[in-house]
Formats: sequence, C-alpha cells, structure tokens
Amino acid sequence: MCPVGALVTRGEQVPTREVKTVCPYCGVGCSLYLGVRGDSIVSVRGDAESPVNCGRLCVKGRFGTKDLVRHADRLTRPLVKRDGRFVEASWDEALDYVADRLRPYRGDSFAAVASARCTNEDNYVVQKFTRAVMGTNNVDHHAGL
Repeated sequence: MCPVGALVTRGEQVPTREVKTVCPYCGVGCSLYLGVRGDSIVSVRGDAESPVNCGRLCVKGRFGTKDLVRHADRLTRPLVKRDGRFVEASWDEALDYVADRLRPYRGDSFAAVASARCTNEDNYVVQKFTRAVMGTNNVDHHAGL
C-alpha cells in the first residue's frame, strides 16, 4: 500500500471476465488475474490464494502488465533474416532456420544465457537443451533486470 496514493490505479474499467496467469516480469512466478473487457486488459490484481505472492504484486506486475501485452514493439510472429532484413516467417520455417544454424556448434563451442524474465520452467528447459542436446555445461544466467 502506498501511504500517499501515488500507486493507485486511475480510470480502471470494470472487467467482464478474469484470466488467471503468471506475471511475465521475472522468474518468481507471482500469480495474478488479468481483468479483460473485450480483447483488452483493463485491470490486474494479485491472486490471494497464491503461496508465492499471497495477492501482492510489485509495481511492474501491477502497473506494467497491461501495457506489456499490447505494446507496439512486441513480436507476435517469428522473424528470420534474409538479405540483411528481418522478415516474417512461419514457426516451422523459423525453427528449421535456427536448427540449421545451431547444428555446427556442439560441445564447448556453444553457450546459452538464460533470462531472469523467464519462469523457472523456461530456464530449466534452456539448461536441459544446452546440456542434453548441445553437449555442454556452458549455461549462465543474468539475474539483473
């Protein structure tokens, strides 16, 4: 709670439904409810039943999630580089593109950097891929946001 009211939501609409999800800002895994009206997020609240955050949210989770989902710079389709330019591609095409370029790098010629913005499960998959598929223990993580 903010004692001076600086962190109070203004102009928040009443949602027609809520969707339970996990906050996208870090790997803590705070549970939250997105209030939806039409196809827009109009409110965000913490899940009081969550053992992770007990209904509380940080300022990014509480006030940044609405803008993050609909941000104009957000990628919604895969991009591949052709002739020095990024162009849209299908998921199959993008995965084949990545697989072809990773194929020559095995063992200690490969390293992966995991993300603090990913969930623990996502970071687990990164390290598992690096160790089991690429054959190296070169995995790092940058915890600073």
